[in-house]
Amino acid sequence: MHFLTRIQQSISMTLHISEAEVRQVLDMTQALGAVEEISRKEANEEVVVHPRRRFELLHGGFFHYMAASDYAAGFVAMKQYTYVRGKVRFLVPLYEMATGDLLAVIEADYLGQLRTGAASGIATRYLARENSRVVAIVGTGGQARTQLEAIAAVRKLESARVYSRNTSKRKNFCKEMSSRLKIPVNPCATSSEAVRGADIICTATTSSQPVVQGADLAAAAHINAIGANHAHKRELDDEAVARANVIVVDSIEQSRQEAGDLIIPFQRDENRWSNVRTLADVVAGKTSGRTSDSEITLFKSNGIASWDLAVAMKVYAAAREKKLGRELAFWTAGHGS
Repeated sequence: MHFLTRIQQSISMTLHISEAEVRQVLDMTQALGAVEEISRKEANEEVVVHPRRRFELLHGGFFHYMAASDYAAGFVAMKQYTYVRGKVRFLVPLYEMATGDLLAVIEADYLGQLRTGAASGIATRYLARENSRVVAIVGTGGQARTQLEAIAAVRKLESARVYSRNTSKRKNFCKEMSSRLKIPVNPCATSSEAVRGADIICTATTSSQPVVQGADLAAAAHINAIGANHAHKRELDDEAVARANVIVVDSIEQSRQEAGDLIIPFQRDENRWSNVRTLADVVAGKTSGRTSDSEITLFKSNGIASWDLAVAMKVYAAAREKKLGRELAFWTAGHGS
């Protein structure tokens, strides 16, 4: 019997799991396994994903929400978060299908960073050449760290090159990640310098304009583009997208709504969407990914709720096992009336 199922037989209280506790119980290896497993389930129609929706708030803020259900495991989760005045607050409530119980309320900033990195790691596993050794990272925020960590977990990297606009952040990022991954992580003065000749390129920025030019891409490179998730924003120019022989996304529906990297260059030819594949189908072998070492491959990631659900289930089970978190008493008075 699955551990998550066993503990539910005797527990009905909701568990609040903090950011610090998520960091205690979750690592990249677990996140990679969770994302790969739920991708196969999604391809087999055992998982249903509702794309992200958002409200624009007063003074330019946003409230976002997205949800997924795993019918094979019997759990549902929603990710909800606000972005107001540069501050982001992430939360994942996890429910059990059979009882309707709210199992956990999980603070989900690090959870989101890890699952997004893991998704790019899985895409890299299935789409990048086996002998890829050099990675370029554009961006130096929290997402960039987990992107590089995930890529290093699935390929034997020899070095990494990094560009971001802030010189001091770039220097600190390189020092930290070089120490963590035990490979040279070198700062570059421009994104072109980082990208040229790289086997794998990852963009993890907040830019609304292209940071990677198609002219700089090496033949047979793989790209993970994860930063832009608005229809008017993009990190890749038209040529970079046009040079991609294989384009994979997390969700066709969600990408058509918010993947500016594809929406903008596809405006003149909507038929280009018909050649876009999903990561779930590639992982499950229902469609091909890379078929030769000469192809350029692109994974455009917006982030989907099934990844949050997959990782939240791992976090909840581990927190219960390690007796972490605080129990919250919801709906105790007049229950069932």
